[in-house]
Amino acid sequence: MTEAPEYTFRPWQEGDDLALLQVWGDPSTPQAHLDRTMLRANSDKPWARTLVAEDQGVPVAAATVFESSLHPDRLWLYVEVARDHRGRGLATELVRRLREEQAPSGVTALKTRYTVEGADAEGASAFAASIGQERIMRSRAVVVEPGVLKLPQFEEDGLTLEEAATGSVELTQVVAAFYNAVHDWDRAEMTLGRAQTMLLNDATGAKGAVVLRDRPHSAGGRILSFAISYEPDRVDAPADVLMGWDPELDAVVAKESVFGLLAMLAHQYPVKIEVDDAMGPLSEIVDGLIAAGHATVVTTTHIVATD
Repeated sequence: MTEAPEYTFRPWQEGDDLALLQVWGDPSTPQAHLDRTMLRANSDKPWARTLVAEDQGVPVAAATVFESSLHPDRLWLYVEVARDHRGRGLATELVRRLREEQAPSGVTALKTRYTVEGADAEGASAFAASIGQERIMRSRAVVVEPGVLKLPQFEEDGLTLEEAATGSVELTQVVAAFYNAVHDWDRAEMTLGRAQTMLLNDATGAKGAVVLRDRPHSAGGRILSFAISYEPDRVDAPADVLMGWDPELDAVVAKESVFGLLAMLAHQYPVKIEVDDAMGPLSEIVDGLIAAGHATVVTTTHIVATD
């Protein structure tokens, strides 16, 4: 019987990403690929702590916790262990050691996520439960097929579809307000500056935006709903779109405006949208399209937390 190795633990250091890639292999999902970028050197501003576990000097596992100024009530957690070192309590020990660190804010709740369709989903779910995490949100990436939604009726002085500059203050205000409104499950402090940096400027991959107004902008029309397009992962992939609406709209108007904008976006070509269950109007539309066979769920991500 082979004895379990004695692990040593140390802070993250330069070159660990490449060393761990050698033992971890390629990520099982695009989400896992993105989550690996959470691993980082220790810092105080923003606060972050990362531990690496070694087996005879070879890095085999790592875990990180860090504060997020955007979502200040929980610490992000990410843990990954090489396959042949799983089932030995290594991930639990990494988290235990990280919990001994104290974030300056005093926040202790841990938040993480995993893709349900991934090969490691069952293990991720079991581990989350073992450290006291429960699901707080479901997020889906959904491809909507073209030509399946009825187009809205446009009138000269009424409902209007317009292009919008991603640097527009008006658009940025609506985007920030929408983000904060649909994150009551994980309180957000999305400011205009953060909305520009994280969702709208060129560095995010944002290519352009369109808005649906109750009447033309020149006539003082307000933005009802918006769609921001991003560079897709592949040239032949559907357009990747962030959709939202003015959170001051009542639920019926919000759903109608989102439906109309989505119908325009997916009139001729498929589009991929991200939808959380908290996005009521959009989630209801997507559920109906999935049930009718007009939309396909590409990935489902569960976000879990210790509280």
